Amino acid sequence: MSLETMRPNPAWDPNAHERELAPFERHADDLTVRVWGGDWCGDCRAVLPDLGAAIDAAGIPDEQIHEYPVEKLDDGSKEGELVEAYGIELIPTVIVEREGEEVARFVESEPIPAISYLAEQLRELEASA
Repeated sequence: MSLETMRPNPAWDPNAHERELAPFERHADDLTVRVWGGDWCGDCRAVLPDLGAAIDAAGIPDEQIHEYPVEKLDDGSKEGELVEAYGIELIPTVIVEREGEEVARFVESEPIPAISYLAEQLRELEASA
């Protein structure tokens, strides 16, 4: 792991989050998860440990999880690997891809937990298939 904040929260209980985990578990072998964050970032420290625990519980293979440490420049913009390519402006940002296509995105400003927000988008994708 390249982000300490992605280290799974040991207190996070997968049994209490079965609904959120279900779409990740159903597609674990087909999903790529990309996470931009910074260990210096308060929002990342609040959000990413639970996300790390959820991704671990869902059984997504390690080689399909990509973590990108980001630095904040004096003007507030972000600098790091693939920041421009993916349009990263706020962190944490989490993008879920399936077959190379973005299917879900969580950005720091969302009002619900990252795993819930991403699971909702995956369920919508399943419903439209």
